Amino acid sequence: MAAIDPGTLMWARACELIDRAERLHRQFFQPRAVPVRDLCWEPPVDVIETDSDFLISVALPGVDSNAVKVTVENGTVMVTGFRRTNTLPRSSRIHRLEIPYGRFERRITFPASSLELAQAEFADGCLMLKFTKQPFTEEQINV
Repeated sequence: MAAIDPGTLMWARACELIDRAERLHRQFFQPRAVPVRDLCWEPPVDVIETDSDFLISVALPGVDSNAVKVTVENGTVMVTGFRRTNTLPRSSRIHRLEIPYGRFERRITFPASSLELAQAEFADGCLMLKFTKQPFTEEQINV
């Protein structure tokens, strides 16, 4: 049985940690096609469509509901806000930081349809939005 070189073992572990950090970075800090004013992170969302509605759930644990803004324009829903960092005791040491803080922005674009916000609820760290699909008018179809 061959002996395991401690240097090789440490190098393999370091590579694993770098791979994990890169996966987390891609998960929370994805490049954007539209430029934004400041650096920001994107919260994960679930989007579900029914015959009459779009249901959106945005995961925002630790975010104050007053720090969240929802806008709808041209078939795009934009959820923006800010998650404050926790205050750290002066003598503390950070071992791991995986939770994104600061400004966040998430754009969700829908297929050609007119949306109307029917319900918004912030509970258990999730923002739940219900958009009712509106039928197109004659003017919208001819444009």
